[in-house]
Amino acid sequence: MKKSILFLLALLFLLQVTASHLQAIPAFARKYRMSCKTCHTPFPKLKDYGDEFAGNGFVIADKDAPRYYVDTGDDFLSLLREMPIALRLEGYLTYNNANTSQVDFTSPYLLKLLSGGELAKNFAYYFYFYVSERGEVAGIEDAFLMFNNLFSTPLDFYIGQFQVSDPLFKRELRLSLEDYQIFRTRVGQSRINLAYDRGIMLTYGLPSGTDMALEVLNGTGIGEANPFRNFDFDKYKNFVFRISQDVSNSFRVGGFGYSGKEEQQNTLNKLWMLAADATVNFEQFELNFQFVRRSDSNPNFLRFPQEIKTSGGFAELIYLPAGDDSKWYALGLLNWIASDQKNLEYSSATLHYGRMLRRNIRLIAELNYFFEGPYEDHARLALGFVTGF
Repeated sequence: MKKSILFLLALLFLLQVTASHLQAIPAFARKYRMSCKTCHTPFPKLKDYGDEFAGNGFVIADKDAPRYYVDTGDDFLSLLREMPIALRLEGYLTYNNANTSQVDFTSPYLLKLLSGGELAKNFAYYFYFYVSERGEVAGIEDAFLMFNNLFSTPLDFYIGQFQVSDPLFKRELRLSLEDYQIFRTRVGQSRINLAYDRGIMLTYGLPSGTDMALEVLNGTGIGEANPFRNFDFDKYKNFVFRISQDVSNSFRVGGFGYSGKEEQQNTLNKLWMLAADATVNFEQFELNFQFVRRSDSNPNFLRFPQEIKTSGGFAELIYLPAGDDSKWYALGLLNWIASDQKNLEYSSATLHYGRMLRRNIRLIAELNYFFEGPYEDHARLALGFVTGF
């Protein structure tokens, strides 16, 4: 019942926005009257310019911001002329998904309602609502406020819910249907992974090409509040520090550390994660690499602690034959996870091909083979579409 009410509210909101401000879709491309390829190649993957645009509070520096606000005669009020709204719709035809040996029309696979933009100078918001994810109302995932250039410095401040791994690689912007599995992995009964959490994030960029990020997190994911209306279930906060360096125009390296505690049933689990990542761009190719090492002192919250160590990562190679103007692309993705907890072990190989019908309409074909994991020694084929409007 609760999910049905949420769905109806979202649908009513969408209908209201569509009726009054249809020109606000898609939000940023329509607002600034520019092509999607200005920020994406191919969408939803971000280019460097797109990263800069998002990090600047969804503002283009040389555009006249006041014209996007209603003139109410009150200079202390910043009221957007139009509510920026966009939709993302995906659907697939799959064969042998979850080793079922059957063909399935997996469409719509997801439908997202997205909104974001500058509310005032150096103050922005962003969120998206899953109207449908695999047939269910999933609710809100990304949802945060962002303060830019605090104290007239390159310091940005985020508060809300976001993916812990965003400073590494953004899962929501990947091109493949297959996920970056290590970011989703939870050990034992632990609530902690590198996907969504609530907290704050500070980012700072230096002219030397050095980027830093600090996160302070609940460490409980983004589930419902407890009976006391708290989202955090214990007294501990978890800490993340990230640093990356542009070695050259085509090579970037980074490191990441996570330190946390969590308590369940009066039993404590202490954990740490260390990660290394790199991106290499050379002509039409982009290579992304991620490695994560995790140690949990007692993730099953047992009377007699049992330490579990987990390692994993991914390697992704993307080919764009004509760079930003590519009408098609291809990628290969390798995922692997090794753990003392055997049911977490996972390895897969992915071949993916995409063709752009329009800048915002993409057809894909993807073949996955699972070497280890719940669907060991089987393949999956998916044909589908991804569109934003």
